[in-house]
Amino acid sequence: MHTIFDIACNFTNERFDKDLNDVISRSFDNNITKFGLICSQLKDVQRIIEIKDLYPDSIYFTLGVHPHNSNEINEFSLQDLHDFIKKFNPNAVGETGLDFYRNLSTYEEQTFAFEEQIKIAIELNKPLFLHQRDSHDEFMKIIKKYSSDIPKAVVHCFTGTQSQLDDYLELDFYVGLTGWICDEKRNIDLRKAIKNIPLSKLMIETDCPYLIPKNLPNKSNRNEPSNLNHIANEIAFLMEVDEDSLRKETYENSVNFFNA
Repeated sequence: MHTIFDIACNFTNERFDKDLNDVISRSFDNNITKFGLICSQLKDVQRIIEIKDLYPDSIYFTLGVHPHNSNEINEFSLQDLHDFIKKFNPNAVGETGLDFYRNLSTYEEQTFAFEEQIKIAIELNKPLFLHQRDSHDEFMKIIKKYSSDIPKAVVHCFTGTQSQLDDYLELDFYVGLTGWICDEKRNIDLRKAIKNIPLSKLMIETDCPYLIPKNLPNKSNRNEPSNLNHIANEIAFLMEVDEDSLRKETYENSVNFFNA
């Protein structure tokens, strides 16, 4: 089977503090050879660079501020983010977007942080790593203002509807699928919709340590990249495509997106 690329790993999460090297070693043993290391707040930047330096040929990283942490964005921290991106040259800007499910930052804080990070990505010619939860209409309203200038984008952890999927594909965005797809009781519409994702626009991810696949045998209380084989198998089954073809194409898409 072709090696695979996990585009969303939250390795700065405290749940990886004690055994990150073991987690990555297990991933290599399971044919997951490249990882997208995702930034969600500015205080993570130094740790992200440390991890990247440990695995320079396997880890590709983003720099940005997650919607939950949008309240940390102001004119001073925006300048810090801009400077970090110029200094460390990440593979993408993000994770940025909107999340109206928890509203851990206000509407105003989220929309401001989202737009400003889009502008930085355009200015510095970086792909966008995007988050959207319960905010599709406002998300699209903002994205469409800049879509003709955005170099590349992926809407990660897609859990939406066919209509939302059509909107992203119309913009030529990539779509990331997680172990969320493995919950057949809650995801009937999603499990049908993914058949309409062209393999050329698909990427796969664990979003570890979150989103443990519901039907994963012998699962622990923490997701990790080695579980991506299970997710890839489930997606291939639902899309009715050859699993090795899916692995190969999603790997190539991810390499293209991250300029890996």
